[in-house]
Amino acid sequence: MARPFLAWLLVVVFAPTLYAADRPNVLFIAVDDLRPELGCYGKSHMVTPNIDRLAGQGTLFERAYCMVPTCGASRAALLTSIRPARDRFITHLASAEEEVPNITTLNTWFKDAGYHTVSNGKIFHHPQDNEHGWSEKPWRPKGPTFKLKESIAATKTTTKGYGPPVEAADVPDDFYRDGKLARKSIEDLQRLKEQDKPFFLAVGFFKPHLPFVAPQKYWDLYDAEKIDLPETYHRPKNAPDAAIHSSGELRAYAGIPKKGPVSDETAKSMIHGYYACVSYTDANIGRLLDELDRLELSDNTIVVLWGDHGWNLGEHTLWCKHSCFETSMHAPLIVKVPGKYAGQKTAALTEFIDIYPSLCELCGLDTPQHCQGTSFVPLLKDPTAAGKPFAIGRFLAGDTIRTVGYRYTEYSTQQNGVHATMLYDEKSDPAEDNNIVKQAKLSSQVDQLSEQLQKNMGKPTKP
Repeated sequence: MARPFLAWLLVVVFAPTLYAADRPNVLFIAVDDLRPELGCYGKSHMVTPNIDRLAGQGTLFERAYCMVPTCGASRAALLTSIRPARDRFITHLASAEEEVPNITTLNTWFKDAGYHTVSNGKIFHHPQDNEHGWSEKPWRPKGPTFKLKESIAATKTTTKGYGPPVEAADVPDDFYRDGKLARKSIEDLQRLKEQDKPFFLAVGFFKPHLPFVAPQKYWDLYDAEKIDLPETYHRPKNAPDAAIHSSGELRAYAGIPKKGPVSDETAKSMIHGYYACVSYTDANIGRLLDELDRLELSDNTIVVLWGDHGWNLGEHTLWCKHSCFETSMHAPLIVKVPGKYAGQKTAALTEFIDIYPSLCELCGLDTPQHCQGTSFVPLLKDPTAAGKPFAIGRFLAGDTIRTVGYRYTEYSTQQNGVHATMLYDEKSDPAEDNNIVKQAKLSSQVDQLSEQLQKNMGKPTKP
């Protein structure tokens, strides 16, 4: 009788480990401030062959939206699958661990399920946020921000030591932090392959976040003479004051005026720099994907690539993010599942809080009850499906809802409630250049959108 009992005991003890070992790995790639203006999104002005390659191997989400257009809050909401509220996930410094302390984050959930979880680069805004949720201490590369003497000298002229907003230097890819990040992550792939458990490797690239610093060869991919200012390089018609910010994040850099517009020359230089940084990040992503193939891990690794929010390059007079316009809320999302769903696109509305439950389903894990997102696995199986009826987000006093046809935004305060609104027809005015909220024929549409927005926005942490 002892031997059958021993056999049963071995099965009970080791079956969860064996089951976990059969699960797919996850390569979780985050890119800071990435606009969905890549080749795979039908745009031709940026050079992104590696991200385009990934899209060809997976599913591209054409209408994916962040929850809050600022780094810390967007990442905290995504990694917890909790909606923002007027007192939750507000600032770029938002911490998941502090603002929703009883919620199990995505990485912790996978760690508890038997995954070896690794955080390289910028995943949470703060590396110490949810540090215990990783199998190893979160790692971030160290290295110089600038190479050129004039750039380094300029850091001493700004209050925060930020230096200039752009730099093009003849240096190898690994000189800057993102190159070091790619190298470390490649080494981790080699190491993780030898383990007897699946891995969840999160790699967070810093570029194209300001300053727009990339090796010279990526600047050389673009002809500066052919870079134009955006068609909406002006304030939208009828836009309320609450919708337009002063691009404060940019003002801290050397050579940028404290208020008012930048010169056209500076604007084009920054657009050029942004493009160069996107191509630099694309090359680093390519290094990761190549190593995944070389190690023969591609056939058992789910790859998710996401940008934490959009970015303004002068549209609506805005730079940076921090707005409720499409340019801030809309971000890239690509999901590759080995052997399935390759080369397809879905136009269904998707929210970043959907990533958590979707990865759980794809990896055969239960989804925790706290998740407020909805799995998009049905969209992978049928990319023509309708998907969600709306995507909701917010920034500071602005609450915004995106449907297939419209974006509606309300600005409110505790003192006087809703005091400004915006409505854009996304079919006839995708650039959101004319606020039509006061058109009488649309009053019922506005009422309906307002009701949907207020009903589905996240509930405050404190009643």
